[in-house]
Amino acid sequence: MLRGVNPDLPASAHGLFRFAGTDVVLLVLYGAFLLYITLRIFGPHRRDVGEYLVASRAVTLPGFVATLVSTWYGGILAVGEYSYRYGVSNWLVFGVPYYLWAAVFAIFLARRAHDSYVYTLPDQLYGAYGKPTGALGASLVFLYCAPASYVLMLGTLLGIAFGWPLWFGVVLGTLFSVMYLFRGGLRSIVITERVQFVLMFGGFAVILPYLFAHHGGWSFLRASLPKAHWQWNGGAPPQAVFVWYVIAMITLVEPAFYQRCYAAKSPKVARNGILVSILFWMVFDFMTTTVGLYARAVMPHLADPGQAYPALAALELPSVALGLFTLGMLATVMSTVDSYAFVSAVTLGRDLWWRLRGGDEETVVPRATRIGLFAVAALSITVALIWQDVIALWHDFGSVVTPAMLAPTLTALFPRWRMRAPYAFAAMLLSALAGGAWLVAGKLNGGAYPLGVEPIYVGLLVSACVVLADRLAPGQVHRTGGGS
Repeated sequence: MLRGVNPDLPASAHGLFRFAGTDVVLLVLYGAFLLYITLRIFGPHRRDVGEYLVASRAVTLPGFVATLVSTWYGGILAVGEYSYRYGVSNWLVFGVPYYLWAAVFAIFLARRAHDSYVYTLPDQLYGAYGKPTGALGASLVFLYCAPASYVLMLGTLLGIAFGWPLWFGVVLGTLFSVMYLFRGGLRSIVITERVQFVLMFGGFAVILPYLFAHHGGWSFLRASLPKAHWQWNGGAPPQAVFVWYVIAMITLVEPAFYQRCYAAKSPKVARNGILVSILFWMVFDFMTTTVGLYARAVMPHLADPGQAYPALAALELPSVALGLFTLGMLATVMSTVDSYAFVSAVTLGRDLWWRLRGGDEETVVPRATRIGLFAVAALSITVALIWQDVIALWHDFGSVVTPAMLAPTLTALFPRWRMRAPYAFAAMLLSALAGGAWLVAGKLNGGAYPLGVEPIYVGLLVSACVVLADRLAPGQVHRTGGGS
């Protein structure tokens, strides 16, 4: 798996890229842009809570699409690894299930989220189910959104490109990814991610023509790749593919989706923004999977498939093109680090600290959120350096958080189906504990889960049982306000 910098690549992964002066200029310009956003555009004047947290609820369709597309696609090295190992199955694992659940969100949840007129996902839980469920949900959101896996990926990428130690790349990459959040909040994310959106697509648009010109098209790939790379499951067990369709249900409780919907200018922007984003994800998945297939065909004996994209770029690209591709990968990861760090910091500063301690919201929340950014950065760096496995982080956190958050969040949006507060709290707590215990049992048993059942199924079963108990319990009164 993705384990930091691997010295066993055919070319040295410690400073794999040999940048020309023009490449360095491109990288410096990108860094200067981030510094400009931090120091110039967002000055020291005070910003109210609505401006800082949801950009005054004025995000238009282009900004919505740019920030959602770039935020939801930070796992670029893991995508390269999976497509290198399993071929087109990458699209069926990390693409299709997320398109499906994102479409469900757009059609059924986007308008309700926007019209709820709250600032955060835990706000929904506090409003529907009270303080215990809101605080527990906020704790899960904080842990889930702390961008440890993406910080690890960013540090790994910087180490591959420049030869830096993993810890240094992780720390420096995190600093540059969050520094502009201190003053600008969500508005700074929307501005920077418009640029990062262009860079991520531009980087892969640069490398594909070189690969096609040097090696040929689909005929070359079909002749050079194992047959399993063209199979729907890539030769992996079917359950290993299917489980991601369940894990992808995290989309329905994805805090970044809700935050963008709260910030959208209108319900139409929220719904259409997600649907348009799906189209862009399809295009980008086609590009990234194709580059992964070329990496496997051109370098069939790569020591660490987690470095497939950088190794292929170092082998194939001249100066300028190499700099642009590097910027594309960096922008893809950094756009996710900043968004998730901000959501996690807001959750800590507002949904936990301010909610439980009180005080003037306009004064306390921005300051507590900025302090929360330090805490989130420190937590993410620590977890990244300890865990060092991106796909495992996605799997493990998704397996616990998805079943815990699903029923309370969805029923909070649909008043007719709301649970009673004690049952909502029980569904969240018991499903998280059950899924977490099953996960730990599998880890202690060398990755073999009890009865061969994935933890997410256990959590969903427990949550469903609590929901059913709530519906059948005496005295249950179903609200009709708000409709379904």
